[in-house]
Amino acid sequence: MLQENSIKLSSSYALASKVKDYSQLMKFNLTFMVVFSSVVGYLLVPGVEFNLIKVLLLFAGGLLVSGSANTINQIWEKNTDKLMARTAVRPLPSGRMHDNEAIALAVITGIAGIFVMGYCFNWLSAILSLVSLVLYGFVYTPWKKWNSLAVLVGAIPGAMPPLIGWAAGADNLAEGGWSLFAIQFLWQFPHFWAIAWIAYKDYAKAGFKMLPGSGEPNKYTAIQAAMYTLLLIPAGVAPYLLKITGSISAIVAILAGIFFLYRAVNLYRKNDVPAARKLMFGSYIYLTIVQLVQLLDKA
Repeated sequence: MLQENSIKLSSSYALASKVKDYSQLMKFNLTFMVVFSSVVGYLLVPGVEFNLIKVLLLFAGGLLVSGSANTINQIWEKNTDKLMARTAVRPLPSGRMHDNEAIALAVITGIAGIFVMGYCFNWLSAILSLVSLVLYGFVYTPWKKWNSLAVLVGAIPGAMPPLIGWAAGADNLAEGGWSLFAIQFLWQFPHFWAIAWIAYKDYAKAGFKMLPGSGEPNKYTAIQAAMYTLLLIPAGVAPYLLKITGSISAIVAILAGIFFLYRAVNLYRKNDVPAARKLMFGSYIYLTIVQLVQLLDKA
């Protein structure tokens, strides 16, 4: 009896460990935020009403596609992940998972996610999902070692979720979808650079070139981040001008943009890691607030 309980506990532990490894590989915490922006894009389409089944299907499709892209990213970066303290514990560099298992997971989740988008919504959203996956997994990921233009390349798939959501609801790529894409596209730059500033030493060990100019954390990087946060202020008003959202969302977008700009200017003034960390958290605050208010203030 004792031996049977021991075997059950061991099996349960092994299963829990495997689930945790898959979650780390697919970056579910990060993916959830990405998929949320896709749901926002979907629900902001004129005439689309909240439907729990549709929202859950969109979440499922988005999680599978994003999870596949993140898995491909970690397959590419297995050896460089070993060099960085924060990534050395991931399933592949630590040796807890074989490359073939990760490849199988990436293929299965990628195909399943694209099928969900195509079959449950439309094939335009499925094609956009595939483009996003390819850009992130096979273009942005290797580019990170070439030069800092990788951030520009990565900002495209990073900004595509709301456009994919819009396409899922409208079956077109109208101005409304592109306005949501523009906000998230501009947002990527201060967000990426704040993270790269904080993790600069780790990135340098791995040979990743993520910061503009000389590739070092300095005032040039900070002024670049400030420029993009400044551009976010008029971009945040665009959905209102296109009559997708109401005036409240425009006011909130302006105020949130000023807050985000303040964090970027503070990084320019202080030029240190704590200020970069505040900018990073500020980026999460900005996007979350703006998207939530857009949903609540749909025209």
